[in-house]
Amino acid sequence: MERPLDCLNHLTQNDWLIGYDSRQFNQIAQELYLELTQLSACGTPPKIILAEREPLRFLASFIAACAANCPVFLCNPDWGTQEWQQVFDLVQPDIVLGMGNGEWGMGNGHNNSQCPISNSIMIPTGGSSGEIKFAIHTWETLISSVQGFTEYFQIKQVNSFCVLPLYHVSGLMQFMRSFTTAGKLAIQPFKAVESGQILNIKQSEFFISLVPTQLQRLLQNPELTEWLSQFNTVLLGGAPAWNELLEKARFHRIRLAPTYGMTETASQIATLKPDNFLSGKISSGQILPHAKVTIRNQQGEILNSNQIGNITIYAQSLALGYYPKTRENQTNFQVDDLGFLDEQGHLNIVGRNSDKIITGGENIYPAEIESAIQATQMVADICVIGIPDKYWGQALTAIYIPKKSDISALKIQTLLKDKLSKFKIPKYWIPQQNLPRNSQGKINRQKLQQIATEFLQNSIT
Repeated sequence: MERPLDCLNHLTQNDWLIGYDSRQFNQIAQELYLELTQLSACGTPPKIILAEREPLRFLASFIAACAANCPVFLCNPDWGTQEWQQVFDLVQPDIVLGMGNGEWGMGNGHNNSQCPISNSIMIPTGGSSGEIKFAIHTWETLISSVQGFTEYFQIKQVNSFCVLPLYHVSGLMQFMRSFTTAGKLAIQPFKAVESGQILNIKQSEFFISLVPTQLQRLLQNPELTEWLSQFNTVLLGGAPAWNELLEKARFHRIRLAPTYGMTETASQIATLKPDNFLSGKISSGQILPHAKVTIRNQQGEILNSNQIGNITIYAQSLALGYYPKTRENQTNFQVDDLGFLDEQGHLNIVGRNSDKIITGGENIYPAEIESAIQATQMVADICVIGIPDKYWGQALTAIYIPKKSDISALKIQTLLKDKLSKFKIPKYWIPQQNLPRNSQGKINRQKLQQIATEFLQNSIT
Protein backbone atom coordinates (compact mmCIF):
# COMPACT_ATOMS: atom_id res chain seq x y z
CA MET A 1 0.00 0.00 0.00
CA GLU A 2 1.39 3.38 -1.03
CA ARG A 3 1.95 6.09 1.55
CA PRO A 4 0.79 9.71 0.96
CA LEU A 5 4.21 10.92 -0.22
CA ASP A 6 4.55 8.03 -2.71
CA CYS A 7 1.19 8.95 -4.27
CA LEU A 8 2.25 12.59 -4.44
CA ASN A 9 5.51 11.74 -6.20
CA HIS A 10 3.68 9.59 -8.77
CA LEU A 11 1.31 12.43 -9.61
CA THR A 12 3.90 15.20 -10.05
CA GLN A 13 3.80 14.90 -13.86
CA ASN A 14 0.09 14.17 -14.10
CA ASP A 15 -2.50 16.91 -14.59
CA TRP A 16 -4.98 15.02 -12.42
CA LEU A 17 -6.71 17.91 -10.65
CA ILE A 18 -9.39 19.41 -12.91
CA GLY A 19 -10.35 23.01 -12.22
CA TYR A 20 -7.15 23.66 -10.23
CA ASP A 21 -3.40 23.70 -10.85
CA SER A 22 -1.98 20.25 -10.04
CA ARG A 23 1.58 21.65 -9.91
CA GLN A 24 0.55 24.24 -7.32
CA PHE A 25 -1.00 21.43 -5.26
CA ASN A 26 2.30 19.51 -5.35
CA GLN A 27 4.32 22.60 -4.44
CA ILE A 28 2.18 23.52 -1.42
CA ALA A 29 2.14 19.90 -0.20
CA GLN A 30 5.93 19.46 -0.54
CA GLU A 31 6.74 22.77 1.19
CA LEU A 32 4.36 22.18 4.09
CA TYR A 33 5.57 18.59 4.45
CA LEU A 34 9.16 19.83 4.91
CA GLU A 35 8.07 22.38 7.53
CA LEU A 36 6.06 19.79 9.46
CA THR A 37 8.82 17.17 9.42
CA GLN A 38 11.23 19.78 10.80
CA LEU A 39 8.78 20.56 13.62
CA SER A 40 8.26 16.84 14.29
CA ALA A 41 12.02 16.28 14.53
CA CYS A 42 11.97 18.27 17.78
CA GLY A 43 9.63 15.78 19.45
CA THR A 44 5.99 14.74 19.14
CA PRO A 45 4.35 15.51 15.76
CA PRO A 46 2.16 18.62 16.13
CA LYS A 47 -1.61 18.32 16.27
CA ILE A 48 -3.14 20.15 13.31
CA ILE A 49 -6.58 21.67 12.85
CA LEU A 50 -7.29 21.87 9.12
CA ALA A 51 -9.98 24.40 8.24
CA GLU A 52 -8.86 25.59 4.82
CA ARG A 53 -11.73 26.99 2.80
CA GLU A 54 -9.91 26.79 -0.55
CA PRO A 55 -10.02 23.18 -1.91
CA LEU A 56 -6.50 23.07 -3.35
CA ARG A 57 -4.90 24.31 -0.11
CA PHE A 58 -7.13 22.00 1.95
CA LEU A 59 -6.10 18.87 0.03
CA ALA A 60 -2.41 19.82 -0.21
CA SER A 61 -2.32 20.51 3.54
CA PHE A 62 -4.11 17.24 4.26
CA ILE A 63 -1.56 15.21 2.28
CA ALA A 64 1.37 17.08 3.86
CA ALA A 65 0.03 16.38 7.36
CA CYS A 66 -0.54 12.68 6.57
CA ALA A 67 2.92 12.33 4.99
CA ALA A 68 4.52 13.94 8.07
CA ASN A 69 2.60 11.56 10.40
CA CYS A 70 0.88 14.49 12.12
CA PRO A 71 -2.53 13.99 13.74
CA VAL A 72 -4.89 16.08 11.60
CA PHE A 73 -8.42 17.21 12.50
CA LEU A 74 -10.63 18.06 9.52
CA CYS A 75 -12.91 20.98 10.33
CA ASN A 76 -15.73 22.97 8.77
CA PRO A 77 -14.60 26.62 8.37
CA ASP A 78 -18.24 27.68 8.72
CA TRP A 79 -18.76 26.32 12.22
CA GLY A 80 -20.11 28.87 14.68
CA THR A 81 -18.31 30.30 17.71
CA GLN A 82 -19.83 27.74 20.09
CA GLU A 83 -18.80 24.83 17.86
CA TRP A 84 -15.27 26.16 17.42
CA GLN A 85 -14.92 26.60 21.18
CA GLN A 86 -15.97 22.99 21.65
CA VAL A 87 -13.40 21.84 19.06
CA PHE A 88 -10.53 23.88 20.50
CA ASP A 89 -11.27 22.65 24.03
CA LEU A 90 -11.25 19.05 22.81
CA VAL A 91 -8.28 19.19 20.45
CA GLN A 92 -5.95 21.86 21.92
CA PRO A 93 -4.11 22.13 18.59
CA ASP A 94 -0.49 23.09 18.01
CA ILE A 95 -1.12 24.36 14.47
CA VAL A 96 -4.20 25.81 12.80
CA LEU A 97 -4.30 25.75 9.02
CA GLY A 98 -6.84 27.98 7.36
CA MET A 99 -9.61 29.63 9.37
CA GLY A 100 -10.30 31.90 6.41
CA ASN A 101 -6.95 33.70 6.20
CA GLY A 102 -5.21 31.33 3.80
CA GLU A 103 -2.26 31.16 6.18
CA TRP A 104 -1.22 28.82 8.93
CA GLY A 105 -0.16 29.62 12.47
CA MET A 106 0.58 28.13 15.84
CA GLY A 107 -2.32 27.10 18.03
CA ASN A 108 -2.47 27.19 21.81
CA GLY A 109 -2.04 23.46 22.45
CA HIS A 110 0.72 21.84 24.45
CA ASN A 111 0.30 18.25 23.31
CA ASN A 112 -1.17 17.47 26.72
CA SER A 113 -3.89 15.27 25.21
CA GLN A 114 -1.98 12.87 23.02
CA CYS A 115 -3.56 11.25 19.98
CA PRO A 116 -3.90 7.47 20.32
CA ILE A 117 -2.00 7.07 17.02
CA SER A 118 0.49 9.60 15.65
CA ASN A 119 -0.71 9.42 12.03
CA SER A 120 -4.42 9.58 12.86
CA ILE A 121 -6.93 11.39 10.65
CA MET A 122 -9.85 12.81 12.62
CA ILE A 123 -13.05 13.25 10.59
CA PRO A 124 -15.93 15.22 12.13
CA THR A 125 -19.33 13.67 12.73
CA GLY A 126 -22.43 14.52 14.73
CA GLY A 127 -22.45 18.25 13.99
CA SER A 128 -26.14 18.24 13.08
CA SER A 129 -27.10 16.99 16.56
CA GLY A 130 -25.12 19.69 18.35
CA GLU A 131 -22.11 17.76 19.68
CA ILE A 132 -19.17 17.49 17.28
CA LYS A 133 -17.18 14.27 17.55
CA PHE A 134 -14.12 13.19 15.60
CA ALA A 135 -13.96 9.62 14.29
CA ILE A 136 -10.36 8.39 14.49
CA HIS A 137 -9.17 7.08 11.13
CA THR A 138 -5.75 6.28 9.71
CA TRP A 139 -4.31 6.22 6.20
CA GLU A 140 -4.82 2.43 6.35
CA THR A 141 -8.56 2.58 7.20
CA LEU A 142 -9.18 5.09 4.39
CA ILE A 143 -7.20 2.98 1.91
CA SER A 144 -9.23 -0.10 2.91
CA SER A 145 -12.36 1.79 1.89
CA VAL A 146 -10.76 2.72 -1.46
CA GLN A 147 -9.72 -0.89 -2.09
CA GLY A 148 -13.22 -2.15 -1.29
CA PHE A 149 -14.65 0.41 -3.72
CA THR A 150 -12.30 -0.42 -6.63
CA GLU A 151 -12.78 -4.17 -6.15
CA TYR A 152 -16.57 -3.83 -6.00
CA PHE A 153 -16.76 -1.73 -9.17
CA GLN A 154 -13.91 -3.70 -10.80
CA ILE A 155 -11.87 -0.65 -11.80
CA LYS A 156 -8.24 0.35 -11.31
CA GLN A 157 -8.53 4.13 -11.58
CA VAL A 158 -11.34 6.20 -10.06
CA ASN A 159 -12.27 9.53 -11.65
CA SER A 160 -14.43 11.64 -9.33
CA PHE A 161 -16.51 14.79 -9.77
CA CYS A 162 -16.77 16.25 -6.27
CA VAL A 163 -19.45 18.74 -5.21
CA LEU A 164 -19.47 17.77 -1.51
CA PRO A 165 -17.44 19.32 1.36
CA LEU A 166 -13.88 17.98 1.52
CA TYR A 167 -13.76 18.08 5.34
CA HIS A 168 -16.66 15.60 5.37
CA VAL A 169 -16.10 11.89 4.75
CA SER A 170 -18.24 12.02 1.58
CA GLY A 171 -15.99 14.61 -0.06
CA LEU A 172 -12.69 13.38 1.40
CA MET A 173 -13.16 9.81 0.13
CA GLN A 174 -13.76 11.06 -3.42
CA PHE A 175 -10.33 12.68 -3.22
CA MET A 176 -8.78 9.56 -1.66
CA ARG A 177 -10.15 7.29 -4.41
CA SER A 178 -8.78 9.48 -7.21
CA PHE A 179 -5.50 10.43 -5.53
CA THR A 180 -4.47 6.90 -4.54
CA THR A 181 -5.51 5.23 -7.82
CA ALA A 182 -3.93 7.91 -10.07
CA GLY A 183 -7.38 8.92 -11.29
CA LYS A 184 -8.70 12.40 -12.06
CA LEU A 185 -10.51 14.66 -9.59
CA ALA A 186 -12.80 17.51 -10.63
CA ILE A 187 -13.88 19.81 -7.79
CA GLN A 188 -16.69 22.32 -8.13
CA PRO A 189 -19.16 23.91 -5.68
CA PHE A 190 -22.67 22.52 -6.07
CA LYS A 191 -24.04 26.05 -6.54
CA ALA A 192 -21.86 26.45 -9.66
CA VAL A 193 -23.18 23.15 -11.07
CA GLU A 194 -26.76 24.17 -10.28
CA SER A 195 -26.29 27.46 -12.13
CA GLY A 196 -24.94 25.61 -15.20
CA GLN A 197 -21.25 26.65 -14.89
CA ILE A 198 -19.93 23.12 -15.21
CA LEU A 199 -16.36 21.93 -15.71
CA ASN A 200 -15.80 20.28 -19.07
CA ILE A 201 -15.32 16.56 -18.42
CA LYS A 202 -16.36 13.32 -20.10
CA GLN A 203 -19.07 12.25 -17.63
CA SER A 204 -19.10 8.62 -18.81
CA GLU A 205 -15.63 8.22 -17.25
CA PHE A 206 -16.56 9.76 -13.88
CA PHE A 207 -18.31 8.96 -10.59
CA ILE A 208 -20.25 11.76 -8.90
CA SER A 209 -21.56 11.67 -5.31
CA LEU A 210 -24.75 13.46 -4.30
CA VAL A 211 -27.08 13.71 -1.33
CA PRO A 212 -30.84 13.32 -2.01
CA THR A 213 -31.65 17.05 -1.82
CA GLN A 214 -28.97 17.77 -4.45
CA LEU A 215 -30.32 15.06 -6.74
CA GLN A 216 -33.81 16.48 -6.34
CA ARG A 217 -32.64 19.96 -7.38
CA LEU A 218 -30.72 18.73 -10.43
CA LEU A 219 -33.72 16.70 -11.63
CA GLN A 220 -35.82 19.88 -11.64
CA ASN A 221 -33.67 21.22 -14.50
CA PRO A 222 -33.96 19.32 -17.83
CA GLU A 223 -30.46 20.33 -19.00
CA LEU A 224 -28.83 19.23 -15.73
CA THR A 225 -30.89 16.03 -15.78
CA GLU A 226 -29.46 15.24 -19.20
CA TRP A 227 -25.94 16.12 -17.97
CA LEU A 228 -26.34 13.86 -14.94
CA SER A 229 -27.61 10.96 -17.04
CA GLN A 230 -24.24 10.81 -18.83
CA PHE A 231 -22.26 9.88 -15.69
CA ASN A 232 -20.81 6.39 -15.29
CA THR A 233 -22.26 6.22 -11.75
CA VAL A 234 -24.15 8.64 -9.50
CA LEU A 235 -23.50 7.58 -5.89
CA LEU A 236 -26.36 8.63 -3.61
CA GLY A 237 -25.99 8.71 0.17
CA GLY A 238 -25.76 10.91 3.25
CA ALA A 239 -29.48 10.68 4.05
CA PRO A 240 -32.42 8.40 3.15
CA ALA A 241 -33.84 8.91 -0.35
CA TRP A 242 -37.61 8.83 -0.85
CA ASN A 243 -39.32 6.55 -3.39
CA GLU A 244 -40.63 9.36 -5.59
CA LEU A 245 -37.08 10.69 -6.05
CA LEU A 246 -35.73 7.23 -6.91
CA GLU A 247 -38.55 6.66 -9.41
CA LYS A 248 -37.87 10.01 -11.08
CA ALA A 249 -34.15 9.17 -11.37
CA ARG A 250 -35.00 5.79 -12.87
CA PHE A 251 -37.41 7.39 -15.35
CA HIS A 252 -34.60 9.68 -16.57
CA ARG A 253 -32.18 6.73 -16.77
CA ILE A 254 -29.82 8.19 -14.17
CA ARG A 255 -27.19 5.55 -13.36
CA LEU A 256 -27.91 5.83 -9.65
CA ALA A 257 -26.08 3.81 -7.00
CA PRO A 258 -27.81 4.23 -3.61
CA THR A 259 -25.24 3.66 -0.88
CA TYR A 260 -25.09 3.00 2.83
CA GLY A 261 -22.18 4.09 4.96
CA MET A 262 -21.06 6.66 7.52
CA THR A 263 -18.11 8.61 8.82
CA GLU A 264 -17.19 5.72 11.10
CA THR A 265 -16.84 3.31 8.13
CA ALA A 266 -14.94 5.79 5.89
CA SER A 267 -18.00 6.12 3.61
CA GLN A 268 -19.92 3.32 1.93
CA ILE A 269 -19.96 -0.32 2.97
CA ALA A 270 -22.99 -1.22 0.82
CA THR A 271 -23.89 0.01 -2.66
CA LEU A 272 -26.55 -0.89 -5.22
CA LYS A 273 -24.96 -1.07 -8.66
CA PRO A 274 -26.53 1.20 -11.33
CA ASP A 275 -27.69 -1.67 -13.57
CA ASN A 276 -29.59 -3.21 -10.64
CA PHE A 277 -31.11 0.17 -9.82
CA LEU A 278 -32.25 0.75 -13.42
CA SER A 279 -33.80 -2.72 -13.56
CA GLY A 280 -36.07 -1.78 -10.63
CA LYS A 281 -34.22 -3.02 -7.55
CA ILE A 282 -34.69 -0.88 -4.41
CA SER A 283 -32.12 -1.40 -1.64
CA SER A 284 -28.74 -0.19 -0.45
CA GLY A 285 -27.16 -3.01 -2.46
CA GLN A 286 -24.59 -5.65 -1.65
CA ILE A 287 -21.89 -5.37 0.98
CA LEU A 288 -18.51 -4.20 -0.35
CA PRO A 289 -15.59 -6.69 -0.15
CA HIS A 290 -13.81 -4.92 2.74
CA ALA A 291 -16.85 -5.16 5.04
CA LYS A 292 -19.23 -7.65 6.64
CA VAL A 293 -22.72 -6.94 7.96
CA THR A 294 -24.83 -9.01 10.31
CA ILE A 295 -28.37 -8.31 11.48
CA ARG A 296 -28.88 -9.02 15.17
CA ASN A 297 -31.74 -8.95 17.66
CA GLN A 298 -31.58 -7.11 20.98
CA GLN A 299 -29.92 -10.16 22.58
CA GLY A 300 -27.11 -10.01 20.01
CA GLU A 301 -28.19 -13.17 18.14
CA ILE A 302 -27.71 -13.16 14.36
CA LEU A 303 -31.01 -13.13 12.45
CA ASN A 304 -31.91 -14.85 9.17
CA SER A 305 -32.69 -13.24 5.80
CA ASN A 306 -35.58 -10.75 5.73
CA GLN A 307 -35.66 -10.45 9.53
CA ILE A 308 -35.40 -6.86 10.78
CA GLY A 309 -32.84 -6.13 13.46
CA ASN A 310 -29.89 -4.01 14.50
CA ILE A 311 -27.17 -3.54 11.86
CA THR A 312 -23.74 -4.65 13.07
CA ILE A 313 -20.69 -3.87 10.96
CA TYR A 314 -17.20 -5.27 10.72
CA ALA A 315 -14.95 -3.50 8.23
CA GLN A 316 -11.26 -2.92 7.64
CA SER A 317 -12.24 0.73 7.15
CA LEU A 318 -13.77 1.08 10.63
CA ALA A 319 -12.76 4.08 12.71
CA LEU A 320 -10.74 3.19 15.79
CA GLY A 321 -13.01 5.22 18.06
CA TYR A 322 -13.89 8.84 18.82
CA TYR A 323 -11.11 11.22 19.74
CA PRO A 324 -9.42 10.93 22.19
CA LYS A 325 -10.57 7.36 23.01
CA THR A 326 -10.18 4.20 20.93
CA ARG A 327 -12.95 1.60 20.97
CA GLU A 328 -12.47 -1.45 23.17
CA ASN A 329 -14.38 -3.73 20.78
CA GLN A 330 -12.50 -3.35 17.48
CA THR A 331 -14.33 -6.23 15.78
CA ASN A 332 -18.04 -5.35 15.70
CA PHE A 333 -19.59 -1.91 15.44
CA GLN A 334 -23.32 -1.80 16.17
CA VAL A 335 -25.03 1.22 14.68
CA ASP A 336 -28.35 2.89 15.41
CA ASP A 337 -29.85 1.76 12.11
CA LEU A 338 -32.36 -1.05 11.70
CA GLY A 339 -32.52 -3.15 8.57
CA PHE A 340 -32.45 -6.60 7.01
CA LEU A 341 -30.49 -8.60 4.44
CA ASP A 342 -32.62 -10.16 1.68
CA GLU A 343 -31.98 -13.50 -0.07
CA GLN A 344 -29.58 -11.83 -2.53
CA GLY A 345 -27.54 -10.39 0.33
CA HIS A 346 -28.75 -6.85 -0.36
CA LEU A 347 -28.96 -4.52 2.63
CA ASN A 348 -32.33 -2.85 3.21
CA ILE A 349 -32.59 0.03 5.68
CA VAL A 350 -35.81 0.40 7.68
CA GLY A 351 -34.90 3.44 9.77
CA ARG A 352 -32.97 4.61 12.78
CA ASN A 353 -33.73 2.95 16.08
CA SER A 354 -33.52 6.31 17.88
CA ASP A 355 -35.95 7.89 15.37
CA LYS A 356 -38.57 5.21 16.09
CA ILE A 357 -41.85 6.71 17.26
CA ILE A 358 -44.13 4.78 19.61
CA THR A 359 -47.69 6.07 19.41
CA GLY A 360 -50.58 4.25 21.04
CA GLY A 361 -48.33 1.19 21.46
CA GLU A 362 -47.50 1.03 17.72
CA ASN A 363 -43.89 1.24 16.47
CA ILE A 364 -43.58 3.68 13.57
CA TYR A 365 -40.53 4.54 11.46
CA PRO A 366 -40.65 8.06 9.99
CA ALA A 367 -39.10 7.04 6.64
CA GLU A 368 -42.25 5.15 5.58
CA ILE A 369 -44.55 8.09 6.33
CA GLU A 370 -42.19 10.66 4.82
CA SER A 371 -42.03 8.62 1.61
CA ALA A 372 -45.84 8.46 1.40
CA ILE A 373 -46.12 12.22 1.94
CA GLN A 374 -43.44 12.89 -0.70
CA ALA A 375 -45.43 10.72 -3.15
CA THR A 376 -48.38 13.15 -2.92
CA GLN A 377 -46.11 15.66 -4.74
CA MET A 378 -47.53 18.40 -2.53
CA VAL A 379 -44.44 19.01 -0.40
CA ALA A 380 -40.92 20.22 -1.27
CA ASP A 381 -39.49 18.71 1.92
CA ILE A 382 -40.82 16.72 4.87
CA CYS A 383 -39.75 15.30 8.20
CA VAL A 384 -41.90 13.33 10.63
CA ILE A 385 -41.10 13.34 14.35
CA GLY A 386 -42.80 12.27 17.57
CA ILE A 387 -43.58 14.81 20.27
CA PRO A 388 -44.58 13.91 23.86
CA ASP A 389 -48.31 13.32 24.26
CA LYS A 390 -50.17 12.40 27.48
CA TYR A 391 -52.68 10.18 25.71
CA TRP A 392 -50.68 8.57 22.88
CA GLY A 393 -47.20 8.57 24.41
CA GLN A 394 -45.91 10.30 21.29
CA ALA A 395 -47.95 12.20 18.73
CA LEU A 396 -46.94 11.96 15.07
CA THR A 397 -45.98 15.42 13.80
CA ALA A 398 -45.23 16.35 10.18
CA ILE A 399 -43.02 19.38 9.61
CA TYR A 400 -43.13 20.22 5.92
CA ILE A 401 -42.54 22.76 3.17
CA PRO A 402 -45.66 23.02 0.97
CA LYS A 403 -44.90 23.23 -2.78
CA LYS A 404 -47.57 25.91 -3.21
CA SER A 405 -49.04 28.40 -0.76
CA ASP A 406 -52.59 27.07 -1.22
CA ILE A 407 -51.69 23.51 -0.20
CA SER A 408 -53.25 22.65 3.15
CA ALA A 409 -52.56 19.82 5.56
CA LEU A 410 -56.14 18.62 4.96
CA LYS A 411 -55.44 18.13 1.23
CA ILE A 412 -52.37 16.02 2.00
CA GLN A 413 -54.19 14.00 4.68
CA THR A 414 -57.01 13.19 2.21
CA LEU A 415 -54.48 11.71 -0.24
CA LEU A 416 -52.86 9.64 2.53
CA LYS A 417 -56.06 7.90 3.69
CA ASP A 418 -55.79 5.16 1.06
CA LYS A 419 -52.01 4.76 1.47
CA LEU A 420 -51.43 4.62 5.23
CA SER A 421 -53.14 3.13 8.26
CA LYS A 422 -55.01 5.70 10.30
CA PHE A 423 -52.48 5.59 13.17
CA LYS A 424 -49.66 6.40 10.70
CA ILE A 425 -51.20 9.69 9.53
CA PRO A 426 -49.63 12.59 11.47
CA LYS A 427 -51.78 14.28 14.09
CA TYR A 428 -50.07 17.66 13.80
CA TRP A 429 -48.97 19.45 10.61
CA ILE A 430 -46.51 22.35 10.79
CA PRO A 431 -45.71 24.25 7.56
CA GLN A 432 -42.26 25.87 7.31
CA GLN A 433 -40.30 27.84 4.71
CA ASN A 434 -37.23 25.61 5.15
CA LEU A 435 -36.10 22.63 7.22
CA PRO A 436 -32.82 22.56 9.20
CA ARG A 437 -30.57 20.28 7.14
CA ASN A 438 -26.78 20.23 7.08
CA SER A 439 -24.64 20.20 3.90
CA GLN A 440 -25.05 16.40 3.62
CA GLY A 441 -28.84 16.67 3.71
CA LYS A 442 -29.19 15.26 7.23
CA ILE A 443 -32.00 16.73 9.26
CA ASN A 444 -31.43 18.30 12.68
CA ARG A 445 -34.13 16.56 14.71
CA GLN A 446 -33.33 18.47 17.90
CA LYS A 447 -34.09 21.70 16.09
CA LEU A 448 -37.33 20.21 14.73
CA GLN A 449 -38.40 19.28 18.26
CA GLN A 450 -37.93 22.93 19.26
CA ILE A 451 -39.90 24.15 16.22
CA ALA A 452 -42.76 21.73 16.97
CA THR A 453 -42.89 22.57 20.68
CA GLU A 454 -42.97 26.33 20.04
CA PHE A 455 -45.58 25.97 17.27
CA LEU A 456 -47.92 23.88 19.40
CA GLN A 457 -47.53 26.15 22.44
CA ASN A 458 -48.43 29.18 20.31
CA SER A 459 -51.39 27.29 18.79
CA ILE A 460 -52.78 26.48 22.22
CA THR A 461 -52.36 30.01 23.52
